[in-house]
Amino acid sequence: MRELSEAEIKSKAEAYCSAVERCPSEVEEKIRKWGASEEVTAQIMAHLHRERYLDAARFCRFYVRDKYRFNQWGRMKIAQMLRMKGLSDGDIQTGLEEIDAEEYDGILKKLLKQKMKSIKAANDYERSMKLIRFAMGRGFTLEEIRRYVNQLDPDEDFD
Repeated sequence: MRELSEAEIKSKAEAYCSAVERCPSEVEEKIRKWGASEEVTAQIMAHLHRERYLDAARFCRFYVRDKYRFNQWGRMKIAQMLRMKGLSDGDIQTGLEEIDAEEYDGILKKLLKQKMKSIKAANDYERSMKLIRFAMGRGFTLEEIRRYVNQLDPDEDFD
């Protein structure tokens, strides 16, 4: 496999970033994989930031919106995944502020209601603990979960 020139790597990186919103650390890793030196990687990354191909805060906003709407993740799991991608706490916080509280609460309620249908429990306490464990695994906080778990009635819908 032939080595790519700096211009070719820059062009590939621009195309890569244009396709979908990317995390800066993923792009940097990809550029290195294409054979760029540390110096060239730094230059290309600076170019991508300068030309707005990359924007960590923008990435966080899109990531947060997608993960809570489509994957139905809670704030904790989203923040943890963003930290693992090497993003700053400020960018993560900016992204989390994009969450629509009503929609987020609706997602949690729906998840709990669906899960309740499949839970086998001897009593209300056991059912509550299973629901809490499930929702915490999805990244919701105990406070958020408790707000709704106590309202659930296995035999009827709730608001």
